[in-house]
Amino acid sequence: MREEKIPQGYKKTEVGVIPDDWDMKRLKEISPSQSVGLVINPSSYYSNLGTVPMLVGSQIFENKIKWATANKITVDSNSRLPASRLNQGDLVTVRVGDPGVTAVIPSELDQSNCASMMIIRQSKAFDSYWLCFLMNSRVGRSQIESVQYGTAQKQFNIVDAVDFLFPFPSKKEQTAIATALSDVDALICELEKIISKKQAIKTATMQQLLTGKTRLPQFALREDGTRKGSKQSGLGEIPEDWEVVNFGQCIKYVVDNRGKTPPLEIDGFPMLEVNAVFKQGKSPNIQKATKFVSNVTYENWFRDGHPQRGDILVVTVGSAGETSLVEEEGYCIAQNLISLRLHSSIDSDFVYYLTVCAPFKKQVEAVLMGAVQPSLKVPHLKKFSILLPASKHEQTAIATILSDMDEELQALEQRLGKTRQIKQGMMQELLTGKTRLLQGTVNT
Repeated sequence: MREEKIPQGYKKTEVGVIPDDWDMKRLKEISPSQSVGLVINPSSYYSNLGTVPMLVGSQIFENKIKWATANKITVDSNSRLPASRLNQGDLVTVRVGDPGVTAVIPSELDQSNCASMMIIRQSKAFDSYWLCFLMNSRVGRSQIESVQYGTAQKQFNIVDAVDFLFPFPSKKEQTAIATALSDVDALICELEKIISKKQAIKTATMQQLLTGKTRLPQFALREDGTRKGSKQSGLGEIPEDWEVVNFGQCIKYVVDNRGKTPPLEIDGFPMLEVNAVFKQGKSPNIQKATKFVSNVTYENWFRDGHPQRGDILVVTVGSAGETSLVEEEGYCIAQNLISLRLHSSIDSDFVYYLTVCAPFKKQVEAVLMGAVQPSLKVPHLKKFSILLPASKHEQTAIATILSDMDEELQALEQRLGKTRQIKQGMMQELLTGKTRLLQGTVNT
């Protein structure tokens, strides 16, 4: 076995190859104190008169704390719980549930309190944000995983954590590393805010356009130039030239393969299941397929054929009512999906957007509620009420606006995903010293 070649200026340690001028230190050598937050049920301290947040593990995320919903305790109770009281710059690490997730206590949570989590006390000897990134990196999480126990609820003990071993650069380099990673975190946070804002705008736009409350200018006037009015319907007030119809009036054909399982192969044509539709966006995610059928099976076995471009996939069991729009062909669907083909007079993009809105979802819930074996069947769907503009041109115009919004959101999501990947790569490089940050330059 060939001996590993160590680059000049580096040394081999228990946690891998690190720079010669870095040390190795255990957690108990880095921080002056490691302890556990309040170990009894904190609810006995909660008070409507409280002003001090009591943090719990579910509010801790990597490098951030979402404490808006935290229960409060009184100042008096807080004074009687000094061991679990937190100072700005301390670190808290989740012990139970998602062990190892770590965040730094910000200034607005100075003197707050916490339950069950590991508290890593700050000191001037290390940069809190550097240690936080280190705890959340593979260097830290792998050590957590090596000592955690439990099946349903994974957890770890402090007695094990205090001996975790970490590469330890100078305080100056710690701060440089933390600053670089914090800058990427700030970009991620900004992208998340933009996505959230644009998603809210899209939701509001869907609500206005799909109900006819807001009309696109080119469809708002009659031929004589007067503004179109409204009329009453089973779904409330709607535009005068829109109609409430049964979903079945829109459906031309249904691909439904329930009742039989095809012979499977290790590769071939993908067979999509619920996971290809559930929370996958507008189009099904074909990459989620784990089952395949041969060319012969694909061509001859499926009695109803296969999804075609413009069909709407509907989950019938499990996450029943989830939908996606078929934009490419060449796959089959499992028993828990059906594919709805619409009449040519209907814009399928428009109807897809109807299926992800509250009125449609409520009709799904009404079918599933109280059922012994909840499932959504074609006869159920055909009875659903949907609201349609009489003009296919208007349907298409509305769908185009919403599709453009989806494309913009998808581009932002892709950018966010890429930025997160970049951050992971930076953490691996910087926290192990493979890439050095010295006096504002990168040395490798």
